[in-house]
Amino acid sequence: MPGPLQILPVPGLPEIRPGDDLAGMVIDACRGADGVGLADRDVLVISQKVISKAEDQLVRVDPDDPQSHKPLVLQESVRVVRRRGDLIISETKHGFVCASAGIDRSNVEPDIAALLPEDSDRSARRIRDAVRGRAGVEVAVIVADTFGRPWRRGLTDVAIGCAGIKPILDLRGTDDAVGRELQVTEVCIVDELAGAAELVRGKATGIAVALIRGVDESFFGEGSVADDIVRDPSEDLFR
Repeated sequence: MPGPLQILPVPGLPEIRPGDDLAGMVIDACRGADGVGLADRDVLVISQKVISKAEDQLVRVDPDDPQSHKPLVLQESVRVVRRRGDLIISETKHGFVCASAGIDRSNVEPDIAALLPEDSDRSARRIRDAVRGRAGVEVAVIVADTFGRPWRRGLTDVAIGCAGIKPILDLRGTDDAVGRELQVTEVCIVDELAGAAELVRGKATGIAVALIRGVDESFFGEGSVADDIVRDPSEDLFR
């Protein structure tokens, strides 16, 4: 049976600026937080926003016009899926289908819009490698962002990048609790962990990092959110 999970908020991360050593700041915040620290097989879930800030994925917009970032939405989209009024659902170059191409003006200065990282999988790998090199521990890293969902109200955090953890747990061919063979079940581990981490990070607390401890060892490995999670259009019934 899987053991218990600990989901720990990591406070103490200062305001992130372009060019900051985000990995070093995350290590320091984990070490400085009571009862947190860093250990092998920990999973760090980091907000997309702080990664976009550190990587300077920031664009100036008109602070007095709440729609001034809309031209950026089209710039960052490869396809507009739906429009309704000011709302644009589009597909990004990463393959994500989301509102406003993932561009966000929350938790940044009024004259700034934050774009998604160029490659969130690569961003996660860099942080994972830096933690290994500087702290001497093997962790997994998930980059999390907030997405809406078709046919369901409410937002949830999902993974847009990862390193050191398998994105998908493929249970096809295994038996369920009553011995029936599973035919189609694939569990998106990194989305589940991203959503769980958001429960302790919150939207307005200023806590950009959570640490999850006790994740099943079989979940660790390599993979890519962009390649392994995004459904190919040929398999998508709605495109």
